[in-house]
Amino acid sequence: MSDTRLSVFKTYKLYVGGKFPRSESGRVYEVTDAKGKWLANAPLSSRKDARDAVVAARKAFGGWSGATAYNRGQILYRVAEMLEGRRDQYVAEVADAEGLSKSKAAAVVDATIDRWVWYAGWTDKIAQVVGGGNPVAGPFFNLSSPEPTGVVAVLAPQESSFLGLVSVVAPVIATGNTAVVIASEKSPLPALSLGEVLATSDLPGGVVNILSGRTAEIAAPLAAHQDVNAIDLAGADEALAKELEIAAADNLKRVLRPQPVEDWTATPGTDRMTAFLETKTVWHPTGSLGASGSAY
Repeated sequence: MSDTRLSVFKTYKLYVGGKFPRSESGRVYEVTDAKGKWLANAPLSSRKDARDAVVAARKAFGGWSGATAYNRGQILYRVAEMLEGRRDQYVAEVADAEGLSKSKAAAVVDATIDRWVWYAGWTDKIAQVVGGGNPVAGPFFNLSSPEPTGVVAVLAPQESSFLGLVSVVAPVIATGNTAVVIASEKSPLPALSLGEVLATSDLPGGVVNILSGRTAEIAAPLAAHQDVNAIDLAGADEALAKELEIAAADNLKRVLRPQPVEDWTATPGTDRMTAFLETKTVWHPTGSLGASGSAY
């Protein structure tokens, strides 16, 4: 037997509806490392892929938003567990994608796993922070509670291929939304590999859908899509963000604008969770009601 063994190159695919399709266009593009060395061919998503991802996200929304906050937290924690088990793989991918040393890439991956755990812990607490009883004049209870917005299109950060990615995806799904994610155009491989973890965790198919390709090409139909409820423009430059914001206004999407400088290593607050929550307020009369005389 020959001592020379050829490496088995990985075929990267999209992650849509819990499955791994190739782009319907059949197109791919070359992904290189920080030094220009070829790493892999990534799918070049089309408008049809974007529409398919929205359909999958909408189908999954009812079940995911209706799950208990505790259950969502357990599932997010399970994702973190599985990322921990594949830590070495992600260290290598992040090092290649971002041109980091192994030690710096390891620190990024550790921070990313911790970020998943952080958001997992918030799933059953955010409602207590942003909801509650409101003081009103009159014999009424006035209660406000947060509800997920719906299907959120997420443009992942271009430079932070893993920590930035998780920092924009985890808060969206932690609060009961479903997501269509456009991976970093330059460094999509960690995002596409994340799909493999999500598929083998307890996360229902369609809750997160991951596309790769030309950010502007994929984002345009998502911004104008009538069944997308919100869009996070974290990975858009100033010109693209303005174009997408105009398109999103067609059906009054909630838009989270990109920040000029975003420090993904900083401890996140609750802003990215509350950005895609709606507040439902319920009035209810106080006093004794019904035959039993129960007070409400």
